[in-house]
Amino acid sequence: MSVVPPMDKRPELLSVKQLGKTFNGEVEALRGMNLTVNSGDFVSLLGPSGCGKSTVLRMIAGLMEPTTGRIGWQGEHGSGSIGVVFQEPTLMPWASVEKNVWLPFRLAGQSLKSARPRIREALGLVGLEEFSDSYPRELSGGMKMRVSIARALATNPRVILMDEPFAALDEITRFKLNHDLLELKSKIGCTILFVTHSVFESVFLSDRIAVMTARPGRVLTEITVGEPYPRDDDFRTSSSYAAYCRVTSESLQQSMLEAA
Repeated sequence: MSVVPPMDKRPELLSVKQLGKTFNGEVEALRGMNLTVNSGDFVSLLGPSGCGKSTVLRMIAGLMEPTTGRIGWQGEHGSGSIGVVFQEPTLMPWASVEKNVWLPFRLAGQSLKSARPRIREALGLVGLEEFSDSYPRELSGGMKMRVSIARALATNPRVILMDEPFAALDEITRFKLNHDLLELKSKIGCTILFVTHSVFESVFLSDRIAVMTARPGRVLTEITVGEPYPRDDDFRTSSSYAAYCRVTSESLQQSMLEAA
């Protein structure tokens, strides 16, 4: 199990400075967005629909260019440094689980045989090692999302970007994957930037919550969830969880009034 340093001792990994994004010269999605993510953090971006949460993730992933501002990385940064998990699993229906996880290696020119140990390790981390020969049509929604997470993990990324990955799942499956995600993070010590519109999910998962304003989006406030990991069902029913949810909900309501 990886040991993540205390929050005040984690080195900076990623900084977003005065980020802005305007689409078609008309729709201003982001304005003056600032955010710092340290190595080992679990940071959630929380905000109303359309506030630019997913746009921030796409720009950090290099899938979109900012209109203004900059995104800075500490140390070396390359294509293998980021893993991305979208809201939909985006699996190839004609390919097995193993070959779906092989995709980033195949794009990098690596054979299935040489990548297989890493693929098996990633599937083991998400509990799907016995399903490597299965096809997406044979899997539940939660299992498909696990495959997507395994594919993001397989290249040993410095940071994993997750764009509302559990939003389409039923509540029981979502709770289970929330638990599994925290267990996975404790094993590999990764850094996670997580987009959600759920106050309850953000409080359960995060050590920091960046609350964004309505469009044009920016971070209005950050909330530190000072509860230790691991977190379980006892935390979900605790008075401290309820208090954090109340504070976060109030901040979210305020953010919706703060748009420029």
